[in-house]
Amino acid sequence: MPPYSEQEIIQGCLRGDRVYQQHLYGCYFDLFLKICARYAKCMEDAEQLLNDSFLKIFASISQFNHNGSFEGWMKRIVVNVCLDYLKSRQLRDRMQTNSIGDEQIFSQKMISAEAIQNLHFKELLKTIQTLPTMSKTVFNLYVFEGFSHKNIAQMLDISESTSSWHLHNARHLLQKKLIATMPEKKVK
Repeated sequence: MPPYSEQEIIQGCLRGDRVYQQHLYGCYFDLFLKICARYAKCMEDAEQLLNDSFLKIFASISQFNHNGSFEGWMKRIVVNVCLDYLKSRQLRDRMQTNSIGDEQIFSQKMISAEAIQNLHFKELLKTIQTLPTMSKTVFNLYVFEGFSHKNIAQMLDISESTSSWHLHNARHLLQKKLIATMPEKKVK
């Protein structure tokens, strides 16, 4: 495929030109699929979220106002599509969103960056996908998307303390799972 400038791609997508839409899809497929996979229960769901995200991007591309990066604008749409999926009635009924007071929030050791760097993405993704839905969602929003607990609380309609608890819970569970999968170092 010939290289297109970002502006050419945006203009082509505004016209509904399939060549530009396919080019945009191809350029961001891997990146956005990784985001969707972090929120989905399985790869089928992740692929559906990805396709839903691109449909929304194509439908609302006229709203991109060139403030900030185009990629950032698209990532925000992908994350919002994932959050809408998680907020759906079917999944919401299965999530536990009990409000937890500050006094119940416990501190856990942070997962070492070295341990995360040593894992391949697929292994890390598989481990993250085993987390309870709400803890996984808060972990993704905080760690990967960079949202604050205040923002997460607003997005998920939970308290900041509950968001904080879910982050700590996710880190604790991940730490236990990572330790369980690491080969023990033999001391000489």
